[in-house]
Amino acid sequence: MNYHNLHQILILALIMSMSACQPEQKQPQKSSTNFDTQVDSLLSLMTLEEKIGQMNQYSGFMDFTGPQPKEGQQAQKLEHIKKGWVGSMLNVHGVENVMAVQKIAVEETRLGIPLIIGFDVIHGYKTISPIPLAETASWDLEAIQKSAEMAAEEASAAGIHWTFAPMVDISRDARWGRVMEGAGEDPYFGSLVAKARVKGFQGNDLSAHNTIAATAKHFAGYGFAESGKDYNTVDVGTSTLHNIINPPFKAAIEADVKTFMNAFNVLNGIPATGNAYLQRDLLKEKWDFDGFVVSDWDSVGEMIDHGFAEDGRAAAKYAVEAGSDMDMESYHYIEQLAGLVNDGEVREDLIDDAVKRILKVKFELGLFDDPYKYCNEEREKEIIGQQKFHDQVFELAQKSIVLLKNEKNLLPLQKSGQKITLIGELAADKTSPLGNWIIAAEDNSAVSVLEGLENYEANNEIVFEKGVDLVTSQPLFSQQLVINETDSSGIETAVAKAKNADVVIMVLGEHGRQSGEGRSRTSLDLPGLQQQMLEAVYEVNQNIVLVLNNGRPLTINWADKHIPAIVEAWQLGTQAGNAIASVLYGDYSPSGKLPMTFPKNVGQVPLYYNYKSTGRPAPKNENEVFWSGYIDSPNTPLYPFGYGLSYTKFEYKNLKIENNYEANAKVKVSVELKNTGDTKGKETAQLYLQDEFASVTRPIKELKGFKQVELAPGETKTIDFELTNAELGFYDNDGNWLVEKGSFKVYVGGDSETTLSKNFKI
Repeated sequence: MNYHNLHQILILALIMSMSACQPEQKQPQKSSTNFDTQVDSLLSLMTLEEKIGQMNQYSGFMDFTGPQPKEGQQAQKLEHIKKGWVGSMLNVHGVENVMAVQKIAVEETRLGIPLIIGFDVIHGYKTISPIPLAETASWDLEAIQKSAEMAAEEASAAGIHWTFAPMVDISRDARWGRVMEGAGEDPYFGSLVAKARVKGFQGNDLSAHNTIAATAKHFAGYGFAESGKDYNTVDVGTSTLHNIINPPFKAAIEADVKTFMNAFNVLNGIPATGNAYLQRDLLKEKWDFDGFVVSDWDSVGEMIDHGFAEDGRAAAKYAVEAGSDMDMESYHYIEQLAGLVNDGEVREDLIDDAVKRILKVKFELGLFDDPYKYCNEEREKEIIGQQKFHDQVFELAQKSIVLLKNEKNLLPLQKSGQKITLIGELAADKTSPLGNWIIAAEDNSAVSVLEGLENYEANNEIVFEKGVDLVTSQPLFSQQLVINETDSSGIETAVAKAKNADVVIMVLGEHGRQSGEGRSRTSLDLPGLQQQMLEAVYEVNQNIVLVLNNGRPLTINWADKHIPAIVEAWQLGTQAGNAIASVLYGDYSPSGKLPMTFPKNVGQVPLYYNYKSTGRPAPKNENEVFWSGYIDSPNTPLYPFGYGLSYTKFEYKNLKIENNYEANAKVKVSVELKNTGDTKGKETAQLYLQDEFASVTRPIKELKGFKQVELAPGETKTIDFELTNAELGFYDNDGNWLVEKGSFKVYVGGDSETTLSKNFKI
């Protein structure tokens, strides 16, 4: 053991001796992940205050290796660590800092219990992957898992044990800025992505030095905030809760996720942090989750603002009784829980349960074997920024790009003899392509689109012009960007440089900090004066390739009608520019598919493919008024869920169903897929299912399977799918799984609007 503290050695010896003295019939089954006996032994040595300390998490925006603060909030936090009143720190990173704060916890406290160090490792640590929504557009679960593995390896080398990811919230509202952090609108797909990310972060051995504990967040309903406004009220029916919101969380448990984070929002009138049904009845009892629940930042205290808890004492009581095990930065647990227990208002066994869960994860991480195992400066220098990580990010960025439109043979670009004008502030930006949630990354560390095109070995002339400014200032992370709405002076120069180009590439969209937490929008148009510039350039040169950089679906109706080539390139991370250049030049044929529906206008939002039919689903004729629709817009989206083009074309035919449900509870589906173009390409074949009549109404279509197939020109392959009870059933309004006999329809194709279908019955 690598302890340097006599207390620590004595305590560990006492734990082991107490474990050995337990009656044999009461000892749990031994396994590599069962630490119940050790946890119980340690718990028996702890005072009430030390137990509550394990439930207390502080943020550490300070340099623990420098002079220590002598007064103020940071000094109080430091004193609490020395007393053993802190179980976790977040926002402490880098081996030197983590080692320093861990030494205090291990070597200066009575019991020497190590801290668990948490950090928001969302889509990379120093080397940044595409934003999670963009990663999901790859539909490549293996690549998504590798991205999380890469993030875990870098973060663990910097001393971090635990990430507050993945965000598995399903959302149908592109106005909500945090759609960039999730997997989109579909619960089936979102569940698979949740599993991939949890497995990527945690690996096969949580005690290994290159894995970190994952967090499924935000439980529950956060993505359904009313009007897409962050932190807003959520009010959904139980059918939506069980069938749309909850499946990715349940999938995360199946992947053995170690922690959950509760949500900021009220759900059906009860703040999620104080919601016993969610955290105790459903999560810990019905789903048998044995990890721990951490609050979101001050969400315990925010129950006062919700009008649910009268004061901090009441907030602490409601939260701990509801099953919120660790308090992130509200101070109410550390200030109120001991008094509540001593006054008989909170049972101590609730405290014990929370502490056991927290300690178990610390044991599973191996922190009691060696609290400094993640603190190796040589490994930190060797691992972070390795070329293999840049190679992985580059490949995933390629896979994440979605081709929305390609006419006039503009793409792929010719590799010689073209004069290309590149326009847009975002084209030269080296920070915005990283997206949001990049708190450990270096500014200006992304490869810009301009650099990517200049680095590419092509014999073309590249002329760059910024055009109009997108932002006029970039304040602190916690403050809003100021978008340029008035200064159009750059348009004239952009138009002049575009006039004689063979091809104009315009990189437009959102700044990296226009999506993410707290960044809701009421408009989904191109921000600022970008649309004005796009239209002005189009007047003099129609050979435009529009490259979108954004963290959410946008409304680009005008562009869809006028611009011949549109590439959804999201915010692709460290290797963004190189990946975009490789796709524009055709080295990689785009294969991404949209994980969220793109609306025609913001008035359609929330808009999603798996909606339910109404009693008046369609007009009898085009002049009919009394049906479920708009008088000024069609119901249909601009681009549907699952949509994405390639540089080749694919044909689906010969859809067949082999119904063996009565014999073995399986329905087999097959379809032939042919590459009818002259370029090799990858297609994501998607299977959708409709349960036509059920005891609880079902969506008109639900994704229930997909497979990625790469085909040479002219090649045909048969793709097989299998439907079992897992795909054929649904949750009733009490959260029970049902599979009902009846009529079903299967659709197979390249997106959610496919019409190739066949019926069957079970």
